[in-house]
Amino acid sequence: MKITSFYPVLMVQDVAATAAFYVRHLSFRSMFEADWYVHLQIRDDPAVNLAILKGDHETIPESARGRAAGVLLNFEVEDVDAFHAQAVAEGLTIRLPLRDEAFGQRHFILQDPNGVLIDIIKPIPPSAAFAAQYSAEAPPGV
Repeated sequence: MKITSFYPVLMVQDVAATAAFYVRHLSFRSMFEADWYVHLQIRDDPAVNLAILKGDHETIPESARGRAAGVLLNFEVEDVDAFHAQAVAEGLTIRLPLRDEAFGQRHFILQDPNGVLIDIIKPIPPSAAFAAQYSAEAPPGV
């Protein structure tokens, strides 16, 4: 089997408000819009996609309907400090303050209107202990 595309789909109550959040704060643009589904794509990289789906839509098996939970979306950025300053200025809910991690990230975590956590990351060199755990084939920032 060859996978040709991958993107997360968040099941939410308010599709329009959730899509608007990602468009406004994370540089997505809408590629398809319906009242029950919106497909988003990062403005400058067509490979980065995210979909928003009404959690009780008929295409979802009844037993699985609901909303996104237990999800953490990671977005690597060029300037995490600038993104953090912008998020604070816009009054976004910051769940973990900006900090450096020994495993090789400078990051902070914010929350979308549904409670989905969004980790904004800038890869940094890991400590020697963590660097030894990376596979030789692993790209930087994995």
